[in-house]
Amino acid sequence: MCTAIILSGGLGTRLRSVVPELPKPLAPIANRPFLEYLLDYWIEQGVDHFILSVGYRHEMLINHFGSSYRGIELSFVIEETPLGTGGGLLLALQKHNIRSPFLLLNGDTFFAVELKALIEFFHKNNTDWLFSLFRTDEEKRYMGIEVTQSGEITKLNSGKNNHRRVANGGVYLVNPRALIEIKKTQGDKVSLEDDIFPTALDSGQRLFGMEFNGAFIDIGTPDDYQRAFEVLTEYLPNK
Repeated sequence: MCTAIILSGGLGTRLRSVVPELPKPLAPIANRPFLEYLLDYWIEQGVDHFILSVGYRHEMLINHFGSSYRGIELSFVIEETPLGTGGGLLLALQKHNIRSPFLLLNGDTFFAVELKALIEFFHKNNTDWLFSLFRTDEEKRYMGIEVTQSGEITKLNSGKNNHRRVANGGVYLVNPRALIEIKKTQGDKVSLEDDIFPTALDSGQRLFGMEFNGAFIDIGTPDDYQRAFEVLTEYLPNK
C-alpha cells in the first residue's frame, strides 16, 4: 500500500481556451473529471491515500470529491498563494507526516506506470528519487534526462534536440529523507524541475530513472486534451 501526493495547484493558463472555468484536474474527459481517471488507475495499483496539493479554484475540487473517492481517503492541502510545484510538495509534507516512500504525481498528467516495478527498483538501488521516463520526439516541452546503463541519473534537462530522447514522465517514487535538507534551502515559491531536482542531484542524492512504454498524456495543451479520451480509455474502460 502507498500514499500518493498529487500536485494540483496550477493555474492551467494554456488550457483556458477549451476549459475556461475549471482547474485542470476537473477538465472533463467523456463527462468525467480527468482526476477521476488518475485516481482510478492508481487505486488499482494499490494506492490507499491521496494527498492533493491544491490552489487555483480549490473549492471546486474539494466540493466535487470530498474526503474520499471509491472508499479511499483523500486529503487536501491548500496553497493560499501559488507556491509552484516544489512548494506544493513541501507544503504537503509539512502538513502530513509521511515516513515511507511515497508516490508523487502531476494532477494534469497520466502515465501508465507499474507501481510494483517502481517499488522493487527503488529498494534495490537504495534510491532517493525514482523518475518514470518515456521517449518523445517533442522538443523543449519535457525535461530531458541522461541516465547510466544502471539507471542512475547524471544530467537533467538535457538532450532537447535528440531524436527520441528520454524524458521525465512526471511520476516519481520519493524517499521522504530526500526532502529533509532541501526544505531548509528553499523559499516559499519553489519549482520541482528548476529548484528541487537540481539541488538534489548536486548534493549527491541518489536519483534514478526507470523507462516505461505505457501510454502517456499531459492535458496541459488543447491539442493533447482533445486526444486524452482515446489514451485513457485504453487503460481505463468505463466502470
